Amino acid sequence: MRYVLYVLLFLLVAGALAFGVGFYYIYSKVRFDAYQLIDYNPNLTTQIYDRNGVLLANLFKKEHRIYVKYEDIPARVIEALVAIEDTAFFEHPGVNVEAITRAIIKAVKAGKLTEGASTLTQQLVKNEILTSQKTLIRKINEAVISLKLETLLTKEEILERYLNEVYFGHGYYGIKTAAQGYFRKNLDELNLKEISMLVGAPRSPNFYNPTRNYEFSLSRANIVLNRMHTLGWINDNEYLKSQNIRPTVYDDTLTKNIAPYIVDEVLKRGRKEFEDIQYGGYQIHLTLDYELQKLGTEAINFGYRRLVNEKKLRGKSLNGAMVVLKQNTGEILALIGGKNYKQSNFNRATQTSRQPGSSFKPFLYQIALNNGYNPDSEIADISRVYKYGSKIWAPKNYGSNFKGMVTLKNALVHSRNLATINLVNSVGMDKVYDDVKKFGFEDIQRNLSFSLGSFGISPMKLSELYTIVSNYGVKVKPRLISTIENRFGETKIIRSEKNAFVYPEQSYLLIDIMREVVNRGTGRSVKTENWELAGKTGTTNNNVDAWFCGFSPEIQTIVWFGRDNNKPLGYKATGGAVSAPVFKYFMDRYLEKNPHTTREFKVPQGVHSIVINGKKKLFTDISKLPIKRESTSVDINEELLF
Repeated sequence: MRYVLYVLLFLLVAGALAFGVGFYYIYSKVRFDAYQLIDYNPNLTTQIYDRNGVLLANLFKKEHRIYVKYEDIPARVIEALVAIEDTAFFEHPGVNVEAITRAIIKAVKAGKLTEGASTLTQQLVKNEILTSQKTLIRKINEAVISLKLETLLTKEEILERYLNEVYFGHGYYGIKTAAQGYFRKNLDELNLKEISMLVGAPRSPNFYNPTRNYEFSLSRANIVLNRMHTLGWINDNEYLKSQNIRPTVYDDTLTKNIAPYIVDEVLKRGRKEFEDIQYGGYQIHLTLDYELQKLGTEAINFGYRRLVNEKKLRGKSLNGAMVVLKQNTGEILALIGGKNYKQSNFNRATQTSRQPGSSFKPFLYQIALNNGYNPDSEIADISRVYKYGSKIWAPKNYGSNFKGMVTLKNALVHSRNLATINLVNSVGMDKVYDDVKKFGFEDIQRNLSFSLGSFGISPMKLSELYTIVSNYGVKVKPRLISTIENRFGETKIIRSEKNAFVYPEQSYLLIDIMREVVNRGTGRSVKTENWELAGKTGTTNNNVDAWFCGFSPEIQTIVWFGRDNNKPLGYKATGGAVSAPVFKYFMDRYLEKNPHTTREFKVPQGVHSIVINGKKKLFTDISKLPIKRESTSVDINEELLF
């Protein structure tokens, strides 16, 4: 008898030692794997919003996951999950011995592993670290890692990781992602039936995907509800009421990208500073107004249809672009890269380089004003021939006529090419060239042809430079991103660079001239009652490019139309005929949406006026009147200060 006891004791000790050695061996091999979950740092979805909180797109790499902290998970979600998956979750150390025993008995009877007996902790380990393969060694590894995990993490931390890690079908990883995807709701907005559908999905996410198998998803949810009711975690009324609810489920795309040109631009700009912008879980808020983005797209398509249907232009290569911004802050409100992103993702607002033509002229006239010229200064609108080596250049006005002597104002109002070239010659070609380069224009040849905008520039870059004109001499760098918040709640605020180039009073003289472009000049088709607008048309040789660059006291809008193959648009397809109507279409509707926008340009100090022969003349200390005061019809001491 004593011998038998010794044998049993030996077997017990040997078994314990063998178990201990085996456990330690397995533990030594897998214990560091637990740190994948302890130092949990999954790829997270970056979300892009417009200035009003409208979701524009989800950006992610492989897994679409929006993170939620434990304290932001409603208690009902936790209760439902624990009820259906692991009722003893808050009592066991990571593995449920009783459940494992049941599973082993069933496995012995069946001759194979039939029941997982996995706790929530084990499920998390399987999803994040191991595989779903049903083998004994995998189950042992799973149990060992789970025990290790529970010694280093709280139950709440494990649940937080579980609910952010597991797959819910339809490409949704994490419960917050699934709630927003399936139901377009935040977690705290879900009803009990919707919660039950979500927590029931991970058992077989593709099968219980409600966009694929709605009725099976409902049946699974009812099982969850029944379990909660059996446990006494919901009352009879809640149970019966929830049983009959049939939630609305949305079959949305994962990216929800409703502004693709914008998203591409955000990625291009954001990657310069944030390499992981596409999967780092950032919350990006833009200056963009999605309603204006839609309006801009509508305006570009209006212009396209008009050219194809009314002007009978061939539409295959025809396209357009638009940039709308607040000139005093640089905030981009709308950025349209083409008429249809699906047909072409090439962004003509930022990626193309087209000649600006006469839309460049205001900068030349500003330089003349800065050098003492006045809007009423006279310049020669006469033809001249220029010789560059063996090449002859004989520029012409539109219509091939000339006026002789014209005022600086009328030369710009009616976009006189010859007068502009003669003005540049008068100020000094080298002086004008150097000042234009200081403004920020690039790749310009040092000869008179640059006076007519014979160089390449993108609509976005031209928009930036045009803020010198529309923002009273201060250039503002356009910005699309307003703030970027990382996964840790740290926020970076993006601000615009500002640089002053022109005195405000000198800038106003040009703004006043450009108002006349709209009132009676080449841009008169955009004139709107009870709202001051200023602008300039632009047309390049053979009508290849058509521009309208205009602004109100608050917003600036640049419109370009042309062909992607750089061929001419067609006969009489000028900036005034092609792009100006698109500008007007947009601005008229902008005013309807924003009736309280500022409607009059402010007049800076230092701008003076005097009435001569019934006409108001503007001047400054730099840009003095070129006429004799004796010709005035009013008392010259009666200077009217704006």
